[in-house]
Amino acid sequence: MNKKAENIIVGISVGDLNGIGSEVILKTFEDSRMLEMCTPVIFANAKILSFVKKSFTSTVQFHGVDKLEQVLPGKVNVFNLWKEGVDINFGKNDEKIGEYAIKSFVAATKALKEGLVDVLVTAPINKYNIQSEDFKFPGHTDYLDKELEGNALMMMVQDNLRVGLLTDHVPLNEVSSHLTEELIIRKIETIRKSLVQDFSIVKPKIAVLGLNPHSGDGGVIGKEEDLILKPALKKIFEKGTMVFGPFSADGFFGSGQYEKYDAIVATYHDQGLIPFKTLSFGKGVNYTAGLNKVRTSPDHGTAYDIAGKDMADFNSFKEAVYLAIDIFRSRNQYEEITEKPLKIKEKQL
Repeated sequence: MNKKAENIIVGISVGDLNGIGSEVILKTFEDSRMLEMCTPVIFANAKILSFVKKSFTSTVQFHGVDKLEQVLPGKVNVFNLWKEGVDINFGKNDEKIGEYAIKSFVAATKALKEGLVDVLVTAPINKYNIQSEDFKFPGHTDYLDKELEGNALMMMVQDNLRVGLLTDHVPLNEVSSHLTEELIIRKIETIRKSLVQDFSIVKPKIAVLGLNPHSGDGGVIGKEEDLILKPALKKIFEKGTMVFGPFSADGFFGSGQYEKYDAIVATYHDQGLIPFKTLSFGKGVNYTAGLNKVRTSPDHGTAYDIAGKDMADFNSFKEAVYLAIDIFRSRNQYEEITEKPLKIKEKQL
């Protein structure tokens, strides 16, 4: 590994072509300084992206390639994954467009697995039009969890604010049945390991939010904290992980308590994402922690209502590219540090 920053190849899946994905990708690389940090490879078709360019003022120049070995540093590379034309109707939910979104994503994931790209940044998809006989996953994360090594965990990141989830796309009335001691221990260990190797935090401090109002109020408003969360957190703490809680979720963010911790673990999706998106001001990133490869994405969806109108804010996508590069570097550094002691020991033997 040990690549120079400018040689980090960022694979980009194009997402739903009727949404804002291709627009935020192109706007991100309008700034030529981005090409000093990485080499982007967009898995799509150069003609289609030329069409998208016409929907807003853009000076991006593409380098179209038919093989990934032809990728050039200093260029916005487009891997021509298909040759045929595609009918784009901005703002429209279209199953055919969903097929191309998945074609791009699957090809980019394959390239990631094979080491032809170093990191993966995914533009938003529509979870309703991607389903088919060949792709029966709710979204990106579930597919990556199957294809890559490790256990995927959704972590939202913006600077020093990191929010991980014990459960993600689970109906609210099923959350408590998913919370088990085994799940809590596994998820928090994934977060701890990610903080160490991906964010270079030597001894991370992790806060866990309670499930019920006022964290159960001693069992008066729910017993999950006393019966499941507290015993699990006690076991984790006794093994050396600095984990604290469960905290009452209602005042945790408003009081600024979150600033004392390297990561906050929410018990369910909206408990973590509502305060995160409120605090991150459109610059949040969705990071899939726990896998052997790096994948990030912006924290927004396809935004059909503004697609093709030159209104899309590209900051979240740009931050997703930055974070993918930072994590790739951090992992390289972590591997070097952890490998060197072994080499010294071998010499001594």
